[in-house]
Amino acid sequence: MCQIPSWHGRWITNGEGRELLGALEGVRVLDLSRVLAGPLCTMILGDLGADIIKVEAPGGSDDTRTWGPPFKEGVSAYYLCANRNKKSITVNLKTDEGIRIIKKLVRESDVVVNNFKVGTMERLGLGYEVLKEVNPGIVYCSITGFGESGPYKDLPGYDYIIQAMSGLMSITGTDESGPQKVGVAITDILTGLYACIGIQAALLEKEQSGVGQSVDISLFDAGISALVNIASNYLMSGKIPQRLGNTHANIVPYQMFSTADGEMVIAIGNDRQFAVFCSLIGKEELASDPRFQTNASRVANRQLLIPILQEVLAQKATADWQQLCHQHGIPCGPINNLQQLFQDPQVQAREMVVTSEHPVAGEIKLVGSPLKLSKNPVQVRHHPPSPGEHTASLLSKLGYTEQEIKSLQANQTI
Repeated sequence: MCQIPSWHGRWITNGEGRELLGALEGVRVLDLSRVLAGPLCTMILGDLGADIIKVEAPGGSDDTRTWGPPFKEGVSAYYLCANRNKKSITVNLKTDEGIRIIKKLVRESDVVVNNFKVGTMERLGLGYEVLKEVNPGIVYCSITGFGESGPYKDLPGYDYIIQAMSGLMSITGTDESGPQKVGVAITDILTGLYACIGIQAALLEKEQSGVGQSVDISLFDAGISALVNIASNYLMSGKIPQRLGNTHANIVPYQMFSTADGEMVIAIGNDRQFAVFCSLIGKEELASDPRFQTNASRVANRQLLIPILQEVLAQKATADWQQLCHQHGIPCGPINNLQQLFQDPQVQAREMVVTSEHPVAGEIKLVGSPLKLSKNPVQVRHHPPSPGEHTASLLSKLGYTEQEIKSLQANQTI
C-alpha cells in the first residue's frame, strides 16, 4: 500500500535542481469508472499529482472513446476532456485472474473509484467489504445515479434524467421555452467535484485513523445540492419557483440585456451599485423612485423596470457598455461564444488552454485546470491513454513475468 504523503508541498532533487511534486504525489487511485463524473474526478486527482490507473475491459470500455464527432485521427474529443494524467490497464473483470489482478492493484492503492450500477462491484467480488479486507486503508468511492440506498438505488442514472428529476430543468428556461437542460452535463460535473472532495476528506481522516472508508456519491444528490438559494427559497416559503430564463430570482437587475450589436449580462448586486448604474446610463431618477429604490422593490416591480433599462442599453454596443460599466465598478460581461472565449486574453493569461502530445492524435489542446496552487502547480504529465497502453508495465511491477503477461493476453484476461 502506498504511503499517504503529508498534505504539504514536497521537493525532490532531479540532479539539475529542485522539482516540485504534485500536492497528491504518492497517492495511487484505481479508476474503474467511465464516461464523465468518475473520470473527471480522477483526472482532477491526477492533475494534483496522484497516480491514476484507469481500468477498462480489453479493447477499451469507456464509451466516450467512440462518442463524436469530432475525432482527431480516430481519437474522440469527448474522451480527451476527462482522461489526462492517467495510465491505462485493460482487465477482463469476468475472469478469476482478472479479479486477482484488480485485488493486487488494490493492495498497492489508496483509492478505488467506480461508477458501476449499485451491486455490480459486489457481484464481481470487488465490493467495499471485500476490498477493505484486501487493504484496510482503502478509500472506496462509489458514484451512482441515485446512491447506494433508497428506493431508486437500482435505477440507472444519466445526467439528463437527473437534471429533470432534481428540479434543475424546472427552473431553467422560460415559460415560452419550457424546461431546459444546462448546456453541459452539469450534474456529472458536480458529482465528479463532490467525489473529489469526499475522497480527499477520507484521505485526510485516514492520516489520523490509519483506516479507509467508503464514499457514497450520487448524481441525484449533487443535482439537488445545486439548487442552493432556489431550494432555500422554496423550503422557506413553500412557493414553487418558476422559470425566470436569464433573470435572477432574488436580485434585480441581474440578467441578460440586448445591446446594439449583441447581448451582455449586467449583475447589480446592491442598491449602491444600482444608483451608480442609473447615473451612468442617464437615468438618475430611477434610483430615487420608490418602486426601484431597494432590491426588494425592484424584484417586486421588475416588469416595470426592465423595459426601461432595455430601451437604453439597446442604444450602444456591448463593448461600449462594458467599458463604461467597468470604469464605474458595475459587474458585467459579454455573452461569448467559444471562439471569443478562447481568444480572450484573460483565458490565455490563466493558462486555461494547454497543449499535449498524443501518440495517435498528435498535438492536442485541452482545457487547463482551474486549480492554481502556488507550491504544487498542476502539470499535464500524461496524455489521455489508449486502451491498455500501460498494461504490460503495470503488471510487470506487480510481479508478472513477460511470459505470464503473454499468456494473459492470449486468454483475453487483459
